[in-house]
Amino acid sequence: MSKQFKPVHEQFAEKLIAELKAGTSPLQKPVKDNGQPAFVLPLNPTTGKNYRGMNALILGTKGFDDPRWMTANHARFAGYLVKEGSKGTLIDFSKKTDIQAIRTVDGQKIKDDEGKTQTKTVEFDKAVKAKAFLFNGEQINDIPPLAEFVKEKEAGQTLTPNEQAEKLLADSKAVIVHGGNEAFYDRAKDEIHLPEKDQFENETKYYTAALHQLAHWTGHESRLNRPMEGKFGSIEYAREELRASIAAMMVGAELKTGHNFGQHTAYANNWVKILKDEPYEIFRASRDAQKIADLMINTEQKREIKETASEKANLTTLNKGDIIPYKNAKYEVLAVLKGKTAQMLEQNSGNKFKVGPKDKLYASLVEARNNPGKEIAKELAEEQGIENKQEKAVDRSNSTQKGFNVEMEVPEEALAEENTTSYKMKR
Repeated sequence: MSKQFKPVHEQFAEKLIAELKAGTSPLQKPVKDNGQPAFVLPLNPTTGKNYRGMNALILGTKGFDDPRWMTANHARFAGYLVKEGSKGTLIDFSKKTDIQAIRTVDGQKIKDDEGKTQTKTVEFDKAVKAKAFLFNGEQINDIPPLAEFVKEKEAGQTLTPNEQAEKLLADSKAVIVHGGNEAFYDRAKDEIHLPEKDQFENETKYYTAALHQLAHWTGHESRLNRPMEGKFGSIEYAREELRASIAAMMVGAELKTGHNFGQHTAYANNWVKILKDEPYEIFRASRDAQKIADLMINTEQKREIKETASEKANLTTLNKGDIIPYKNAKYEVLAVLKGKTAQMLEQNSGNKFKVGPKDKLYASLVEARNNPGKEIAKELAEEQGIENKQEKAVDRSNSTQKGFNVEMEVPEEALAEENTTSYKMKR
């Protein structure tokens, strides 16, 4: 196999173009023939983290019902094996951490009593670019049953999907005006307009319409400040619709409400034109959609974290019970020991460690707890920096590179990332 092949964004853009033309893309057909969601929010079962941006789209639209994805190596670390003949799915990504095997001084992997390789999470000073071939849970032997995994993951969740959606809308503090026959976001007034709930076929369809308009709401200049000047039917209008649709699909998958964007031929045709002319737009749209989804889902969480921090008697030290999101992970303070040293748990990996006031990580965690918005902004800035470099590289290569015919699925052995516009959605 040639070492040269089309960039991941080009391969995925071509796949999406074909599906949009056929009317089978998850944006047009939200439920598969087997009755399961056409988009399943993918995650790494080892870290518990969701895949993000374009990678979430690539993996979540592969047709599997299982949301779990991992590399062959990570599967082996966990005591599983990729089924013979399985094909990996290539992703491009930026990473700040890596899961590595714990080894003895002579390089041997350390295993537990069940024969599973013990691992550690290694943190990098700066995010780095990487590629990986991933395999779905349906392609892996000995992985725990999906039903068991889902039950454990959803343990403690007392709200139904529609109740979660209602809470999300309320927490956003968005102005929602009910009445009329159309669902749309009025940017000039910064208002979401929805028909009365009983005008919808069912309650779930009301919430999927509301979440789609909330995605547009995030584009206001006081929030994510996206370009939203295009008139209905224009290419620029279609760009915003693509972002909102992807974001609503992500959030719908997270809440289990699903999504119901509907058949919008005008949008689909414009999306095809955009992706043909600018394949890299799928990366930009996915990146923006992820920011939209993050804001929609985390609005209340960020507010609660900030309020909790402000109630602390001492904001200069770590306190027992603190749970601190930092660099796409969550750290819990299990105990405060002598000299203010904190016994920590990194929840995603399960690693326990100690950190003292003189350690750089200690100060970073205190800052992240006291100012959660600053940490999020920092991470976005870091991601944007890497993405800008990638975008420039694409612009340079577009003028010289012709591309290669290689499928997106690759064998594992080949492995050695207008101001007055109203955005409407028909019910």
